[in-house]
Amino acid sequence: MSRFLSPAAEVGKQLLLRVVLATACLAYAGPALAQEGHPLKGSWVGTWGPSSNHSDDVLLVLNWNGKSITGMLNPGTDNMPIKNATLNPVGWVVRFEADGKDRAGNLVTYVVEGKIESLVLPNRSITGTWKGQKENGPFKISRQ
Repeated sequence: MSRFLSPAAEVGKQLLLRVVLATACLAYAGPALAQEGHPLKGSWVGTWGPSSNHSDDVLLVLNWNGKSITGMLNPGTDNMPIKNATLNPVGWVVRFEADGKDRAGNLVTYVVEGKIESLVLPNRSITGTWKGQKENGPFKISRQ
């Protein structure tokens, strides 16, 4: 059919094809850019306290390696590796443990459990509680 079109119509047809293809590419790229991966992956900052063994500020760096949740609680200061981490998608309940030391140097296992709030937002948060052998308190972190 293109042999019956004028040169101007042929240029218009090519332009229209380019616009349609560009629009289709942009439409497919939007959802791909919105994907963030695992809901726990990233850096988290917040508070846990009160406690005589640690400060009220807390930093977590969490990762998902395709099989398990890994990470570090207070990297650079306390360096407590995350262990036994789970995420239950029913209710978005997060649970993990970390071994640290009290002021006397004795081993303390912390158990943290909370619920992800504002899951659809990039700066979601986890609110819950933490427990050690002798202490417990509230726990709240937000993803950065």
